[in-house]
Amino acid sequence: MLQRKIWIFAGLALTPILAIYATVRLYPIGETLRLSLHQWNILSKNKPFIGLDNFRELIGDPLFREALLNTTIIAFGVLIITIPTALTLAALIYHRTQSRFAGFYETSVFLPHVVSLVPAALAWKWIFDARLGPLNALLGWFGVEPKAWLFDPVLSLVCIIVLCAWQALGYAVLIYLVGFKNLPPALYEAARLDGATARQSFWYLSIPLLKPITLYVSVVTLVSGFNVYAQAFILASDSQGAPGRQVRVLVLDMLENSFRNYRVGYAASEAVVLLVIVLVLTLIQFTLLREKGGRA
Repeated sequence: MLQRKIWIFAGLALTPILAIYATVRLYPIGETLRLSLHQWNILSKNKPFIGLDNFRELIGDPLFREALLNTTIIAFGVLIITIPTALTLAALIYHRTQSRFAGFYETSVFLPHVVSLVPAALAWKWIFDARLGPLNALLGWFGVEPKAWLFDPVLSLVCIIVLCAWQALGYAVLIYLVGFKNLPPALYEAARLDGATARQSFWYLSIPLLKPITLYVSVVTLVSGFNVYAQAFILASDSQGAPGRQVRVLVLDMLENSFRNYRVGYAASEAVVLLVIVLVLTLIQFTLLREKGGRA
């Protein structure tokens, strides 16, 4: 009887939370899936069902392919930079926890994550400015010619990756620090007594034990990378100064198709493709971690 009352109480307590979650999360996903199968001009009430025609059109759309390629490069570029850098910084900060500057180190690393995106992007846009930016001035001291960072398609991608990695780094370091602080000290003491160096302990103890943390940080970083928008919109610009033209990303392409071209169904199909990509990559990451964990 008591067990039944506990289940009833838990169900009643969770009902409002689940209702809110379904409203703000599950319903929009379902509505996006439905709209992707329809042709809808946002100014019209008619939504004729067209099946998979939107997805067939996506395959031959050069703008969509360009946006998908750019977004993928950005997402994996941020991931490749963030994970090893965050792990290294977290290890260095953890081993200095007894220092009186430990709080300063943690705050300095985490600060970029809490800075508002728009001011941060504008600050980096000034740093990468071809004429007045300090980056070109710094490179000039070493005899390197100035670069048009925000006007070259390839260099613009690099700039966006640097900005996104800079913002993602603080959160990743914080999560890794939590992981380091929960590692069993007895294992490290045993490794030290067996003659293992600090580097060997890091490679053969810390990294394997932090695999769940690495999985979580990888998934969060990759999902964030595929949802990049404001960084590309603010940072990249064409020769006329129009924002977001030099580097086309998926979210920007969706917004343009929705509110500029009034093709909401087509934009919804892009959102579905993005959702599928993120889900597949997340499953691959879980699978790889499980396989490595099983072999270990």
